[in-house]
Amino acid sequence: MSTPETELSRLLAIMVRLREPERGCPRDQVQTFEAIAPYTIEEAYEVADAIARGDPTGLRDELGDLLFQVVYHARMAEEAGWFAFQDVEKSINDRMIRRHPHVFGEAAARDAQAQSEAWEQGKAAERAARGVGRRAGWPARPVTRAHKLTRRAARVGFDWPDANAVLDKFEEEIGELRADLPGADSDRLRDEVGDLLFVLANFARKLELDPEQCLRQANDKFYRRFNSMEQEIEKQGETLSGQSLDRLEAAWAAVKRRERGL
Repeated sequence: MSTPETELSRLLAIMVRLREPERGCPRDQVQTFEAIAPYTIEEAYEVADAIARGDPTGLRDELGDLLFQVVYHARMAEEAGWFAFQDVEKSINDRMIRRHPHVFGEAAARDAQAQSEAWEQGKAAERAARGVGRRAGWPARPVTRAHKLTRRAARVGFDWPDANAVLDKFEEEIGELRADLPGADSDRLRDEVGDLLFVLANFARKLELDPEQCLRQANDKFYRRFNSMEQEIEKQGETLSGQSLDRLEAAWAAVKRRERGL
């Protein structure tokens, strides 16, 4: 009979077999943390995409792929003598109990403010115990990191007063970029473009929007419209390659009008 425990044990055994030097998969044998890290991030995005599509079957499969990535990293860590998968399980179990004293502690404070304070206090204590600063808690994705970083700064009052103030800052950064654009080297341009993206992430935060979700929605919209434009041109026996910019922009505008029912 299949149970969560037996299926997890089966997955761990599969991972051990894949990494075996003699009988394992040649591709899996040579993987490293650095090599599979991009796939770990990609699988997390696939989970978010399945949720956005409202696809339960896809969500089940993508969560499995993400779990496999966790098992993969844990197996390589065990091979290196660092820790095993069971240590990962214990670490998250202990942290969840420690961060929820309002649930697992003797005093069960249920209001939202108490819960939020308990969560932050628990994380701060863990960082102090590890001898690390607040930076260690920042997420790896740059846009999400900007969003979370400034949200923390806002808790101590270091923040723009409202969304319009953020737009003013964005216009200021645009002006700096325009001024630096002629003859600017790549390092300077990277710095200025980074400032623009950082301010936009803050603008999303002020509107209580997830900047990653905003960008994902924009990507999906562009992909959908670009494919529609390509199909329309191909219906006329032509291809996108070689079309003039005016022709492409006209086709793009036609797709947008159709989407809006105009």
